[in-house]
Amino acid sequence: MSVKKTYWELSVEINPICSDIVCDIIQSEFNCEGIITAEEKYKNLELIETTENIIKAYIVADILEQEKIQEFFYQKKRELIERNVFNCDIGSWNISIKKQEIVDWSKKWKENWKPTIVSDKIVICPTWEKYTPKNEEIIVNIDPGNAFGTGTHATTQLCIKACEKYMREGAIVADIGCGSGILAICAMKLGAIKADAVDNDETAIETAKINADINNEGSINFKTATSEILENNKYDFVFANILHNVLAQIMPDLKRIMKNGAKIVLSGILEGKEDVVIKALDENKLNIIEIIHQKEWIAIVAQKEK
Repeated sequence: MSVKKTYWELSVEINPICSDIVCDIIQSEFNCEGIITAEEKYKNLELIETTENIIKAYIVADILEQEKIQEFFYQKKRELIERNVFNCDIGSWNISIKKQEIVDWSKKWKENWKPTIVSDKIVICPTWEKYTPKNEEIIVNIDPGNAFGTGTHATTQLCIKACEKYMREGAIVADIGCGSGILAICAMKLGAIKADAVDNDETAIETAKINADINNEGSINFKTATSEILENNKYDFVFANILHNVLAQIMPDLKRIMKNGAKIVLSGILEGKEDVVIKALDENKLNIIEIIHQKEWIAIVAQKEK
């Protein structure tokens, strides 16, 4: 005899910058069957609105006591502030809880993810959707796995647009913090001849390899590592889609892996935090070519002197 499950939707209001940490907390502390980190609205296949400041988790439990869970999240927030993990407002961490119908939440989120026109050429398409390319459009099929990039986030889209604009054909590319592998795959589709991609999360690398195979780009070299492992190689174009403070810390490593004249796109920077990255670029004598904005996010394209 099967036991009936009770599902709850737990919503947490946050600054998107701490989304990964909040997801980790939920997955480690609750019987969670699915998490939504962004809710998206489309019009004519174009993403017109994204809500990223609320994490929604779908929990299996007989009962969830809102007062106790609220204090739990406030305590976790205080711990992050005391440890100085982020040097910005990380959101209210106010929660709400409501009972939900019995659904496989680990699959339901897929219903709202449709093909996304990212740039003039690139269309990101989930593997379970069909899309017929128009003109010179290039389709990149992605299955993000448990919690990795779908290509709809502004930081990823900024990187793809910069790649399309600034990467030359025949380039050798590095992707630092590659997640689901989207950026390295897009670079190869846009004419790169080689791509090395690293991430410090082993599960991300496994997902990235699957996505590369789906897109017939199995030659991409994925490794569970940081940018330091690439120091013996030199690249024409580099992606680094990471938090602003990490970008500033690893800037010397990023410069070392760049050829003279190489370009780099630095993303994952919230508005108001770009000065930290700009200072690091200046200290490392990397020249800013363009600063690109999308919603509250910023990407910086820079070049190493020839």
